[in-house]
Amino acid sequence: QVQLVESGGGLVQAGGSLRLSCTAFGRTFTTYTLGWFRQAPGKEREFVAAIMSRFGYTYYADSVKGRFTISRDTAKNTDYLQMNSLKPEDTGVYYCGVDQRGDSYGGPWYRRSNGYNSWGQGTQVTVSS
Repeated sequence: QVQLVESGGGLVQAGGSLRLSCTAFGRTFTTYTLGWFRQAPGKEREFVAAIMSRFGYTYYADSVKGRFTISRDTAKNTDYLQMNSLKPEDTGVYYCGVDQRGDSYGGPWYRRSNGYNSWGQGTQVTVSS
């Protein structure tokens, strides 16, 4: 069983930056996909970004492309989401999820929250205008 722990959320003004971390404890996988999702009050959880162990491929939602960067430090079992030029609409609880699949075979499953089998507890990001 793998446990994911997110950190790095907080309150920031529009235009500011935050870096979220997602650290895996317990069982780790030789191949995996790590996804970041967010959920605003009253809305469904939405895809933000994903990184795959196979070749390090990264994927982003159109709304964050060019502003957010997902990366990993395999030595620390930690993945990061660097968020720049933050906007009020980026506000929400950010969750990281992991799945043992390390590639996109079969289609963009990584964009769906039900594609992941383990989740962290979430970290709040609030962007003020």
